[in-house]
Amino acid sequence: MKVVLKNLTKRFPNRDKRIHEDVVAVDNFDFEIPDGKLIGLLGPSGCGKSTTLNLISGLETPTSGRIFFGEDDVTDLPPENRGIGLVFQNYALYPHLTVRKNILFPLENLKGEQKLSKEEMNAKAEEAARLVQIENLMDRKPAEMSGGQQQRVAIARALVKRPRVLLLDEPLSNLDARLRLQTREEIRRIQRETGITTVFVTHDQEEAMSISDRIVVMKEGVVQQIGEPQEVYDHPENLFVAKFLGTPAINVFRGKVEGGRLILGEDDVLPVSGLSDREVWVGIRPEGFIPREDGPLSCTLEAVEVMGRDTSVVSRHAASENETIRSIISTEERAGIRGDTVRFALKPYKVFLFDVETEEKLPFRAE
Repeated sequence: MKVVLKNLTKRFPNRDKRIHEDVVAVDNFDFEIPDGKLIGLLGPSGCGKSTTLNLISGLETPTSGRIFFGEDDVTDLPPENRGIGLVFQNYALYPHLTVRKNILFPLENLKGEQKLSKEEMNAKAEEAARLVQIENLMDRKPAEMSGGQQQRVAIARALVKRPRVLLLDEPLSNLDARLRLQTREEIRRIQRETGITTVFVTHDQEEAMSISDRIVVMKEGVVQQIGEPQEVYDHPENLFVAKFLGTPAINVFRGKVEGGRLILGEDDVLPVSGLSDREVWVGIRPEGFIPREDGPLSCTLEAVEVMGRDTSVVSRHAASENETIRSIISTEERAGIRGDTVRFALKPYKVFLFDVETEEKLPFRAE
């Protein structure tokens, strides 16, 4: 089911009586979610991602704009008539009901032509349970299950009616690291098997990038960038997106372009063309550093952290906006690092320049 958001806006009254302007939670959101795709809504707390999900579900009413499921305008439909499945952060299971009863609950409330026989309901519940691999837990109650198992029950309950659209609001936040990894893989598997159009809300960029077909990065209600995860990582449109995506985070420097050269502090680090002389923000991904004895970027070495396959070099530079610089290099490259100073050459395709005022990305050629 294709989902189309047209000029979607949501405003809330400002609780601070001294400020007469409304709070804009979602600002003129235009987006088409292709049929059968998994879309990650990504951003820091308060960016509007959960409000967007609530607008799609019908739990919130838009101030302006329209929402379409396929060709159907569902903007004014109540949630129960939209054909959605909704999974909450806190699972929202009924503690006094067994797993089977929790999964059956949405089917027991069907009326009219949609009403099912007891046999049909049980068959659908068993099918949903098999899909999330909890068919052997049907007689347990939520208190007798782990967090990951409870989350699977919540997903099964959302899927049992075969919704047109599946909405997941921070579904992994309450799980430990190992369970988060396992459950996100399961969500991706389930989405592929069912082919249900899915919107996944998270503040965890690694989570969103690992399972989404496309990600939508938001800040203060405004969409910053939309694209395939790797494309957004490799080509951020502004400094916010560049800083938000990536673990470790991108290294940011205050630099300048002078005579076709990129200057960081006193270091002439890279030839750049196509830009006039100016001050710039410089973003360098951790994997963009090459240890080299004659490298143009000279940093003060703080530590070398071995992480098995890779090595993290921690250093400092006068032009760095980060407290420390983190450079990810291969273990083989570690041998040449010694003393109090480490020098790097830079991979041009891992270096991004941004306007100091607008923080928008500046195109350049490294020659």
